[in-house]
Amino acid sequence: MTAQKQSDHGSSRSSTATTAVTTTQSGRKPWKKKTPVEVMLDQIEKIREGVAEKEEELKLAKRQLQKLEEARKILEST
Repeated sequence: MTAQKQSDHGSSRSSTATTAVTTTQSGRKPWKKKTPVEVMLDQIEKIREGVAEKEEELKLAKRQLQKLEEARKILEST
């Protein structure tokens, strides 16, 4: 490539990047400082949600294990 073609590609990239940055900035909420109590409550809520998700995953895994154990018993009995 020549120097002119390289500069043309560079300028098109920067205008695209600028557009993307401008678009994402306008869609964001304004930053609001949280009190230490709010931070702790948010952390508690995130952990509570994580525990609930993991409990659901555990229930699913237990069901799968139970089905496989039943299938193993059937296979061993034949």
